[in-house]
Amino acid sequence: MTKRVLFDLFCGTGGFSSGFDNGGHGFSTRFGIDVLPMAVETFKRNHQNAYGLAGDIRKARRSEIAERLNLKKGDVDVIIGGPPCQGFSSIRPFRSTNDDDPRNSLFEEYASFVNFFRPRAFVIENVVGLATHKDGDTIQAMEACFHELGYDCEWRILNSAHYGVPQKRERLIMIGVERGGKINFPQPTHQSLSPTIGYKDRNKVHTPSQPDLWTQEIRIPAAVSVMDAIGDLPEVAPGDEVAKYDKPPSNEYQQERRRNAKTLSLHSATNHSKKMIEIVRHSGKNIYSIPKHLITSGFSSSYSRLDADDPAVTITVNFVHPSSNRCIHPIQHRALTPREGARLQSFDDTFEFAGNRTQIVKQIGNAVPPLLGRAIAGAIAEILA
Repeated sequence: MTKRVLFDLFCGTGGFSSGFDNGGHGFSTRFGIDVLPMAVETFKRNHQNAYGLAGDIRKARRSEIAERLNLKKGDVDVIIGGPPCQGFSSIRPFRSTNDDDPRNSLFEEYASFVNFFRPRAFVIENVVGLATHKDGDTIQAMEACFHELGYDCEWRILNSAHYGVPQKRERLIMIGVERGGKINFPQPTHQSLSPTIGYKDRNKVHTPSQPDLWTQEIRIPAAVSVMDAIGDLPEVAPGDEVAKYDKPPSNEYQQERRRNAKTLSLHSATNHSKKMIEIVRHSGKNIYSIPKHLITSGFSSSYSRLDADDPAVTITVNFVHPSSNRCIHPIQHRALTPREGARLQSFDDTFEFAGNRTQIVKQIGNAVPPLLGRAIAGAIAEILA
């Protein structure tokens, strides 16, 4: 089978493209770029056949990338990536994309790669807030830009929990194809009863079919819960680390994430103070479970415990600290370990992260869940077929 060439822009750790590469659809990531050197090092460790470039995409010359990879216009099948939000604040009437232009916004750089390499399809992943940015003018400008370049595109809001990720992480996904091509989004494989974000046009929120009205039968499996994802990991006390599994996996998700790993990595708990441990012992669904004399401030979701039997809320870059957004272990009195965060993001235990603990935690929190990438890869493979 001829490999389908993929570029990953604003790649971070490469979680998104890992989902494409490992989904069985013949995708092969050949190039990734991100401004964070340590994230690119992680990308390179997990994409052995790719050229990883650390730097500002506005300074990357597309002609040099094409020459280095021996690729010409039309050789790249798919471009994916998530231009950072700040790139949308300056979208203007689109200029020529043939030349490198340091004035370009980050979105314009993404569009320039599309125009230069002319992929058969592209995918943009971003925060849900993009749908309402500037009252919808921004996303309309993006669609108009791609239409000008000869592409049709559509977008939907997807919930990661509907695709086997044990996390209710919602993202806006835009898919583009060459003019006249058919666009389809991945069909949900799991059912989550949790509400999705509100949006005025419900047709833009991609959700599973409702249960049968007569039988109330849900025809696809329930979403993967927090304990479904991390229940096989050993107990670990604050400040400690465990490097060996002490029990076998108890379900398919745990088995798949282990990938025959012989040792356990990144399962180290933050060393909480005595006061923090007391706060954690009182923790519940929200901050109001904590006695007022123990805390002075915080958001409603701070110092809160994850539900064992539901998918996690969106993991942030500070999930190893109890004051962050609902990141306390469902049973143990501590915040999540980096390994538990990676499991909730659907990273395999064999995925190799570069950097120190703090850098790795941020990489995990910022990543696109690989299983969401794998689901989208399936939809793109159907489009290309």
